[in-house]
Amino acid sequence: MRRVVVVGGGPAGMAAARAVARTGVAVTLVDSAPLLGGQYHRQDALRGNERFVLPAGVEHRRSTVVWALEPVPGGHRVHLRTGPADAPARRGDAIDTAALVLATGAHDRALPFPGWELPGVYTAGAAQALVKGQRVAVGGRVLIAGTGPFLLPVAVSVLRGGAEVVGVHEANDPVRGWLSTPPGVLAGWRKGGELGRYLALLARHRVPYRLRSTVIAAHGDDRVEAVTTVRLDPDWTVVAGTERRIAVDAVCVGFGFTPQLELAVAAGCAVRDGAVLVDAAQATSVLGVFAAGELTGIGGADLAAAEGAVAGAAAALRVGGRAVPPVAALRRVRAGRRFAAALDRVHPVRPGWRGWLRDDTLVCRCEEVGYGELRRALADRDARGVRSLKLVSRAGLGPCQGRVCGPTVAELAGLPGGAAAFARRPVAAPLRLGELADTVSGEDGEDREKE
Repeated sequence: MRRVVVVGGGPAGMAAARAVARTGVAVTLVDSAPLLGGQYHRQDALRGNERFVLPAGVEHRRSTVVWALEPVPGGHRVHLRTGPADAPARRGDAIDTAALVLATGAHDRALPFPGWELPGVYTAGAAQALVKGQRVAVGGRVLIAGTGPFLLPVAVSVLRGGAEVVGVHEANDPVRGWLSTPPGVLAGWRKGGELGRYLALLARHRVPYRLRSTVIAAHGDDRVEAVTTVRLDPDWTVVAGTERRIAVDAVCVGFGFTPQLELAVAAGCAVRDGAVLVDAAQATSVLGVFAAGELTGIGGADLAAAEGAVAGAAAALRVGGRAVPPVAALRRVRAGRRFAAALDRVHPVRPGWRGWLRDDTLVCRCEEVGYGELRRALADRDARGVRSLKLVSRAGLGPCQGRVCGPTVAELAGLPGGAAAFARRPVAAPLRLGELADTVSGEDGEDREKE
């Protein structure tokens, strides 16, 4: 099993694969997308940027999902399915490896509010993906709300897509937050100028950038027609009398990101505060499993790439590759984590958001479970764990399997384990029953590589 398997083709996964290749060890990079780059570099990948050319020795399995990890003597068996998700006959195979690097990234975190199930309500990442990847405008009059610097590039993308952005509503006060941050934390941060350019572009288009403000309701019959915005106090409690109704046909919301934990949890990796725990070499609590990028905590593309380089070097060393100390990458990791911690302090999700909810507010859109139903399940039916809560309320049992609502439901219910509890499942990616049956019976011709 002298081959490293890297899961994820974003900044962390690409850096890990390159680091492994430099040591002379064979490496397979598995990515569900047809192009490298991940969500962050989607547009650059479409343009054929040279940064997305992998070195010799890297096998790129594109359009391939890892649907299960199986412990085997000396490592793990990585079960794969290759082909479009809706293809009738995806090819199945598996690779045995003694060193596995998980770089599965993160997805948008959305907080529920009345009307968020209406067509025209998008996560910020989905809106940007539509504009950058599909050249699709999400609406004519668009409002953007949430917290974090990601709101700014999303607003710029929407503007460039031809829409009018009627406002960017930041729930925190980042100006005050960054002014209280030690100068050393910001030294060398390369994104400061980029964010400044975003703000300048919004100013030229006369887009209001409102602090301590957010959307607490969306209105409409068949789709979004208007939203209600409010001012917030420091803990995100609504300031009475500040409600304002704004006509829009789309709203984009983003309250940070949630690491995609399914494979890490399936492997048995220790998780704390919704992120995988790693040591200085990016090794997890499971021997032979390494993690890098947003999976270990939200910190941006530069930190993800640095962690990927460290993880790749350590993974290669484990399977007998020559030692190539990632000295520069380790320095970037330390600096990046200091900045990521500051970012988390400036843009936290504060507890007052629960006050936006009504009993009929859907917390699980797939199964149409309202906040009132969830509270009754907790109070009347004594649902104390993820399994019992799913059974009595159906929250998290829909097509997304809790990927969207899981962190929110876990927080509202005070469940131990939080988001990681909803990520625990034996099948980590959508799989047809026929594909599963064929895999179990061995009838799908599953090949197995042992290196």
